[in-house]
Amino acid sequence: MKKTRTRFAPSPTGYMHIGNLRTALYEYLIAKSQGGDFLLRIEDTDQERYVEGALDVVFNTLKATGIDYDEGPGKEGDCGPYIQSQRRDIYKKYAEILVEKGAAYYCFCTKERLESLKTSDEALGTGFNYDRHCRDLDPEVVAMNLAAGIPYVIRQKMPLTGTTTFTDAVYGDITVENKTLDDQVLLKSDGLPTYNFANVVDDHLMGITHVVRGNEYLSSTPKYNLLYEAFGWDIPVYVHCAPIMKDEHHKLSKRNGDASFFDLVAKGYLPEAILNYICLLGWSPSGNEEFYTLGELEKVFSISGISKSPAIFDIEKLTWMNGEYIKRMDDDRFLGLTLGTVEDVFKNAGAAVPAPEVLKKIALLVKTRISTLAEIPEKIGFLAALQDYDTELYCHKKMKTDREISLKALGIIEKAFGDSPEVKENFVSDKIYEFLLGVAAENELKNSQLLWPLRTAVSGLPATPGGATELAEILGYDETMRRIADGIARLS
Repeated sequence: MKKTRTRFAPSPTGYMHIGNLRTALYEYLIAKSQGGDFLLRIEDTDQERYVEGALDVVFNTLKATGIDYDEGPGKEGDCGPYIQSQRRDIYKKYAEILVEKGAAYYCFCTKERLESLKTSDEALGTGFNYDRHCRDLDPEVVAMNLAAGIPYVIRQKMPLTGTTTFTDAVYGDITVENKTLDDQVLLKSDGLPTYNFANVVDDHLMGITHVVRGNEYLSSTPKYNLLYEAFGWDIPVYVHCAPIMKDEHHKLSKRNGDASFFDLVAKGYLPEAILNYICLLGWSPSGNEEFYTLGELEKVFSISGISKSPAIFDIEKLTWMNGEYIKRMDDDRFLGLTLGTVEDVFKNAGAAVPAPEVLKKIALLVKTRISTLAEIPEKIGFLAALQDYDTELYCHKKMKTDREISLKALGIIEKAFGDSPEVKENFVSDKIYEFLLGVAAENELKNSQLLWPLRTAVSGLPATPGGATELAEILGYDETMRRIADGIARLS
């Protein structure tokens, strides 16, 4: 049985959008789930659309997601080079073989003639199809034109009658009328191949057994198969995937500014959460589990789980999943990802940076309370600088507080803290909490009537990532006392 070999073949024409990444992931998982090889091939024959730095985006994205290729640029195997612009002579050789077989022909039509045909077709409201003007040129004329150095392209000679049927692993058997197929260009006048031709040649020479791509290429597949048949080559398994949609009517598109992989990372999403989520956009596991590591996906992925239906990219679902990933993350890794951000919050506010152990407490305080890493500055900003706030926050029906009770409570806390050297010397959450429960009982107050005003005074927020005593410990005795005094002044 032939070894499974798949390839991801991006064009360096921009950033890595979500659809590209899903294709790479599915190609990778098909190979790894069957004990095969995953290749990276760069399709850069369209030099006019080449974007500087786009190759780095491809390499960096694959590295960040853990999608490791077995062969490709920098990992040369027996099928290199893996960059199409470095394979120019290969394509010309195979295009000429097709001419010899009668499956292709030289076309000497000028750009002006082709533009005229295109204009005429557009005027008639039909799509442009080449009129096959050079399809049956006398061999002597062809030889003379070649000898004279007249520019040419090589076109595929499509059958004019009958049908072509191909089988797709997702959509089943699909049949097209051959008369609808255009005599497409295989080799351009600059000697570089077109996308369709280079794909077929490279996939054969690299031993590719499975080809994953968007279903917008379904209509092109008969052209591929006719090329395979003309050469006498084995046809790969086709896996066409439905698009990822922005909503019910619009595809995700980099042209429309939809998020790329690194855009999402910059917004605080974890690479492993992004990868997990996009795998589920168009593929369903056999069970009910939603959370998978890449290694787990390698074991459970199957082509049969790929859907024919478009999938809608739901940023809320991704955000929820990302939050779950953060909650489940090892504390040490979380701290490695977030301590720099926490420190920057204080630096940007012009505040003194807390000691390392305090920075860790702050980071872990928000770990279970955020959905993306980008939420951290907003969640903890009040610790670096207390912002102006509405004193109505002190009034809380459930906590049984109002302005008068809160003013009284803050006064009691201020005096109690000031009169207790033990609290000042051991200003930690558990000790503070026990102490305040005793103070509340002594003053015939409910616990909430003391703790809510304290939390409001130290945070100025209706909701915080920690309770009153946790925040007090992080702020320290002096800053807590300063904020209590500030709260008293606001309420007086």
